[in-house]
Amino acid sequence: MDKIKAIEEEFIKKDIPSFGVGDTVRVITKIFEQDKVRYHPFEGIVIAKKGSGIRSSFTVRRVSYGEGIEQVFPLHSPYIERIEVLKSAPKRKRARLYYLRERIGKQATQVE
Repeated sequence: MDKIKAIEEEFIKKDIPSFGVGDTVRVITKIFEQDKVRYHPFEGIVIAKKGSGIRSSFTVRRVSYGEGIEQVFPLHSPYIERIEVLKSAPKRKRARLYYLRERIGKQATQVE
């Protein structure tokens, strides 16, 4: 097990900001197109964080044109350029905010 941990330590990112469930974040990912690299932002509310170490991931949800879109990002992925925390949520009572899926309009972006 120590060998696995040693290998995983090489790939863990050190510059990840601390954010929690309910925070509004902007995740900028790299997209490779033939001979150039394009950066694509995805902005929304973090509704879940799971895993630990190199296997950790988080789910970001946003509402675009009335349709809810969720995307799961591996936290230590080499395709993530950076994560920006735009707004920090107040203290939450839940670890996963799946109740936001049933909400419509402005209610879907407000964390209680």
